[in-house]
Amino acid sequence: RGVKLILVQGRFRHSTRICLERIREAMLHHRWQEAAEYMVFYPQKLEGSEIEYRQNRELIWRISIELLHHMPNSKLEDYNNIHERMKHLGVKIYLKVSLEQSFHLMLCGQIEEAKQLLAIGESWRYGKESASQHQTAKLIQAYRSLLDYVIWCDKKFTLDDTDDDSVTYQDMHSYFRQASVHLKEIFKNPGVWDPFIVSYVEMLEFYDDHEEALKILNDYAYDDTFPPNPNAHVFLYQYLKRRGASDKKLTKVLKVKQLNWKDILSETVEPRKDWWPALHFTSFHAAQDSKENPELMKLKAPVAKIFCPGK
Repeated sequence: RGVKLILVQGRFRHSTRICLERIREAMLHHRWQEAAEYMVFYPQKLEGSEIEYRQNRELIWRISIELLHHMPNSKLEDYNNIHERMKHLGVKIYLKVSLEQSFHLMLCGQIEEAKQLLAIGESWRYGKESASQHQTAKLIQAYRSLLDYVIWCDKKFTLDDTDDDSVTYQDMHSYFRQASVHLKEIFKNPGVWDPFIVSYVEMLEFYDDHEEALKILNDYAYDDTFPPNPNAHVFLYQYLKRRGASDKKLTKVLKVKQLNWKDILSETVEPRKDWWPALHFTSFHAAQDSKENPELMKLKAPVAKIFCPGK
C-alpha cells in the first residue's frame, strides 16, 4: 500500500506540474484564453491532495486575477467571486486577499465599498497573528485611513458648490478625525509612508494645524528608526517653502537630502554589484543605447561609474 501511495502521489505531482507549466507558457506568450482553459483544470487536479491545495492557493488566486485582467468580458463580480472564495479557503491569506480586493474596488471607483471591506479586514482575527499578518493589518489600517482622506477630498471639493456648507463641513471634518487618529498610530511604525504623510499634511494645512504638520514632517525626515528616504526631505522642503521659510532653512534641508542620497545608493548598489553590470552595463548595452536611446545612456552613465569604477 505504501508503494502504491507513493506512485499515486508521484503521478499526481507530475500531472499538476505539467498543467501549471502549460499555464505559465500560455501566459508568457499572452495566450490568455488558452491559459484560462488550463486554469479551469488546475484547481481540480489539486483538490486530490489537500496539502497541495493549501500550498498552492495563493498561486491559484494570483493567476486567476491576472487572467481576469486580460479577459475582455471580465466584470467586477468575477473579481469579487475569486477574492471571496480565496478568503474562505485560506485564513492565512485572508488579510492579504482583502487588501488586494480593496485595491481593485478603488480602481473601479468603489471607494465606500473598499473602505467597508478594509474595516472588516481590520477587525478580523483568527488564532495567533504572524509577523506577516501584523504587517498586512497595519497596511489595511493605513489604506482605510487613506480612503478617509479621499472621501474628505470629495467633501472639500463639494464645499464650494453647496449652500448648506455647515453640514458639509461637519461631515468633512468627521473624515479628517477618523483619518487623523489612525494615521498618527501608523506613523509610529518605521517605514516608507509617503502617500499617507502627504495626505495627512494636506489635511492639517487645511485646518491650519501647522505645528502638527511640521512635527510629522520633521519626525519622518530625521527619525533614525525610519529607513533612509530622500522623499521625506523633499516633503519637508516643499512644506517649508509654502510657509515662506528662509533660504538658510531651505538650504539646510537640501544639504541633508544630498547626504541622504549616498546612504540610498550604498544600500542599492552593494547587493547588486555581482549581477547588475552584466545585465545592464556592458559595452554592448552602451553601443545599443547610444543608437536607440541616447537619453537612457545619459541616465545610465553616472550609475555605471558607481558599478564599474575605472572602466
